[in-house]
Amino acid sequence: MVEIIKVYRESLPALRLIGKRYTDSDRGIDGGFGKKWSEWFEKGYFKPLEELGRLPENGDAYVGCMRCVGEFEYWIGIFFPEDTLVPDGYMYADIPKGDVGTCWIYGQEDNGELYGQEPHNMCVSKIVEEGWQLAKDPWFFERYNCSRFTKPDDTGKVILDYCIYLKDE
Repeated sequence: MVEIIKVYRESLPALRLIGKRYTDSDRGIDGGFGKKWSEWFEKGYFKPLEELGRLPENGDAYVGCMRCVGEFEYWIGIFFPEDTLVPDGYMYADIPKGDVGTCWIYGQEDNGELYGQEPHNMCVSKIVEEGWQLAKDPWFFERYNCSRFTKPDDTGKVILDYCIYLKDE
């Protein structure tokens, strides 16, 4: 069963998300974006981005970013310093500096329990319990951190960082 094992607040500088943008019409049969992630790995889409360097605060993590302003957006990519040049074939979104509430979701990656509405709602509840408020139309993102996410523990579980932009205090 999935559980939230840590909740904390962190500050991110202004950043540039470089990747590809998807919408609800790009969802797979299961309702998620797993097929798009597979495509990224199969086609080597991360390789040109990895050559650009990275946003230090994000380490070597890939991100799945979401927001809903008019329509739902799901981005696969990496965070970079705000003025990073965008390679041909990629899109970008500039995200202003801000604080995020970060939850460590602990569970099995292979059964899908780390993803979707239930873990999202669990994280929102934990953030509200901390007394923090969500930003208006916030960015949400899954941060696939090495090695918390890439190296399962003895029980086969990993940690997915789930982050939500917060309202300025």
